[in-house]
Amino acid sequence: MNADLHCHTNQSDGALSPAEVVNLASARQVDILSITDHDTVRAYHRITEIPANLRLITGIEFSCQWSKQGIHIVGLDFDINNSVLVAAIERQTQLRQVRAEKIGHRLARAGFKNSLEAVQALTENQIGRPHFAQHLINIGAVKSFSEAFKKYLGPGKIGDIKEHWPGIENVISIITQAGGIPVLAHPAKYKLTRSKLNSLLDNFSQSGGKAMEVVSGYQSREVSENLAQLSHKYGLQASCGSDFHAPGKSWANLGKIPSLPDNCNPVWARWT
Repeated sequence: MNADLHCHTNQSDGALSPAEVVNLASARQVDILSITDHDTVRAYHRITEIPANLRLITGIEFSCQWSKQGIHIVGLDFDINNSVLVAAIERQTQLRQVRAEKIGHRLARAGFKNSLEAVQALTENQIGRPHFAQHLINIGAVKSFSEAFKKYLGPGKIGDIKEHWPGIENVISIITQAGGIPVLAHPAKYKLTRSKLNSLLDNFSQSGGKAMEVVSGYQSREVSENLAQLSHKYGLQASCGSDFHAPGKSWANLGKIPSLPDNCNPVWARWT
């Protein structure tokens, strides 16, 4: 089964349109796809045709926080018109705008004037830190996305604003009320200690979380097997996704990710 249950379009911080992502997934023989844009489901309202060889599952990636740590939770297979979900997305959109304004002010104090206005000109959709990274590249302040995050936007830097996001219990409840499956996104990317990761997974599962991404983009087999063991420990199903944002990035390539370890209980078993 070629499942990619975490990817992005230009309705948040991806480069391709929803139709282009769907067609690329079909061309790469993806069996099950979920578009998980940040705090929005707008992509699903822009898809008019789904290729016969592809099953499309509703998805979203919610920003939240746990123990003063920014955490992402993916929701899968929910009712896109659920009133609780719709209201939550509207709140998240407002929070994203507030965060963008704060990042703009902080960058201005660092000498980068009118950053928010420049970023708003880059997109009409959800503003994310990658948009600010692109702006910094455009004005020659940095040479790459990695440099932008290392200097200005990554953890602990001036553009890292997370204190206003809802707690994980709230987000899990929203996804569950909409009939969806809460999935902890890319747990290895938070760079938590082993004990903190265990605490996060315990809190997540105890709060109603149902699955975790055992594979996220390109990663070593050792990381995948370690996360598979943790999924068993906390009774969580295994999910996987490329975290695709744009073509040409080998570490996040749509439909081209390592397979789950053999001992996993895949979240897509319910759809096959």
